[in-house]
Amino acid sequence: MIGEFLKEFCRVVLPRYSHKSLSTHVHVLVRETPALRKRLSGRSWSSTSVVHRKLVRNGDEKKSVIWLEGNIASGKTTCLEYFSKTSDIEVLTEPVSKWRNVQGCNPLGLMYQDPSRWGLTLQTYVQLTMLDRHVLPMSAPVRMMERSIYSAKYIFVENLYKSGKMPEVDFAVLSEWFEWIIKNIAIPVDLIVYLQTSPQTCYERLKQRCREEEKVIPLEYLESIHHLYEDWLIHHKSFEVPAPVLVIPADHDLKKMLHQYEENREKILMAHC
Repeated sequence: MIGEFLKEFCRVVLPRYSHKSLSTHVHVLVRETPALRKRLSGRSWSSTSVVHRKLVRNGDEKKSVIWLEGNIASGKTTCLEYFSKTSDIEVLTEPVSKWRNVQGCNPLGLMYQDPSRWGLTLQTYVQLTMLDRHVLPMSAPVRMMERSIYSAKYIFVENLYKSGKMPEVDFAVLSEWFEWIIKNIAIPVDLIVYLQTSPQTCYERLKQRCREEEKVIPLEYLESIHHLYEDWLIHHKSFEVPAPVLVIPADHDLKKMLHQYEENREKILMAHC
């Protein structure tokens, strides 16, 4: 499984970086992967020649990256649709369609039905596809991205583990992959917009939108996700927060939420300044 993940990483991620620094990236992979280092020993891949630096995308240093975080049905899609109408903003939604269809299989649906069996499968793929989003070259001065590889780990993987639905070995594998990624790949963020929504509101909205995979989600699950978000972004009790947080109360109706987005437009769009 990890071998396949590494192949996919090399196929999807490394081509995003300049050819000039590709050798550095390969050296990083060799240094951090004992099996590769052993296999390539004696072939001019000495760890002493490795340049200790993160993989950094070219040309994006002056652009602004915003992560939109929040519980399931907190209103992220509405927020993204609102800002997508603004010129010079690139909107990246979660790749849910990929999570629903991997060569004809639906790991998202399988995970909700049997998280103990399919949690690792889904979250491994989520980690890859979210990383793919993070390293895409930016096509506009501002990027607004739905969730992040950080919340995939800090919220959803943690919830599976803490609820007893993910074995310790699965959690350890995902944690090591995540730590390797954030250590070796630059994942820029200038602002985190947190749509703070009560679990009950999310539950009511979830029932109204009737997505097939979400029919089995109980209120208790939304409460667990909410508490993890609060501990991370509000109370700073669980993990380091990689950027300033703008909290937008999101229990309101559509009209009120659109008004709040407009009120916060300048704070969001000027995040890099």
